[in-house]
Amino acid sequence: MIASAEWKQGMEFEGRSESGHSIHFDATPEHTTGPSPMEAVLAALCGCTSVDVVSILKKKREPVTGLVVSAKAEQAGEAPRVFTRIMLTYRVSGGVSQKAMEDAVTLSKTKYCSVSLMLDKAAKIDYEIEYA
Repeated sequence: MIASAEWKQGMEFEGRSESGHSIHFDATPEHTTGPSPMEAVLAALCGCTSVDVVSILKKKREPVTGLVVSAKAEQAGEAPRVFTRIMLTYRVSGGVSQKAMEDAVTLSKTKYCSVSLMLDKAAKIDYEIEYA
């Protein structure tokens, strides 16, 4: 896997992936033109675990019709401002059984989500599940 970031102006950068996609990073306090790199990491965690959970639920033939994963993170007070705690909230809809959802989230957290497994080395990651 290959990625790069190019300085554009001020504290704005364009990240590029090997697959040809780009993301605009804004490291100013306002973040008006894009996410900060740390916000992007948090969004990547949400995306990674979402992929796992939906895939697992579909394999179990659970009637999932929607999933939103949100994250709230705390950071260290001084540099490096690594994440120290992350709370993930899984909001699932479609009549998915509680056991299937718990199993899917646990498998994502402990086995499949590479972003979660990396971040788990620095931050305590907790979760809650809401059923819509």
